[in-house]
Amino acid sequence: MRISDSIESFIKNMLGEDSDEVELKRNELAEYFGCAPSQINYVLATRFSPSQGYLTESRRGGGGYIRIVRVVETGPQRMAYLVRDRIGDSLSEEQAQRIIASLRESGMASPEEADLMSAALSPKALAVPLSPEMKATLRARIMKSMILTLANKGNR
Repeated sequence: MRISDSIESFIKNMLGEDSDEVELKRNELAEYFGCAPSQINYVLATRFSPSQGYLTESRRGGGGYIRIVRVVETGPQRMAYLVRDRIGDSLSEEQAQRIIASLRESGMASPEEADLMSAALSPKALAVPLSPEMKATLRARIMKSMILTLANKGNR
């Protein structure tokens, strides 16, 4: 397991199911994992961003800390946010996989649905003679369609 994955798992375990907020010291966390504090910053920026349902607050200095808050935004609000603000007109494979992981973690997509979404947006599925820009556009449209379908599944 990569160090970034270990740090992410550690923080998510601290958040747990009962707590939507955790406060950590960046230097202590870096020392615990034997990495540079910049590695902690990288994990926070890429795995605990608003698009993944988290807000982070950081205060530097001697008494500095990192506060991570899980934003409890579910159902139609979360889906509308993803379609309107997160996806846009273009979507990389990595961004798509992060959104899918977020949908799975929040329970908005079952593991089976998430696996199907991943497969539909995989490089193998999009192995067509298009430019990378066109594939990113196609990926965004497919993702929006799948998210809208998930949003409507409760109305059936």
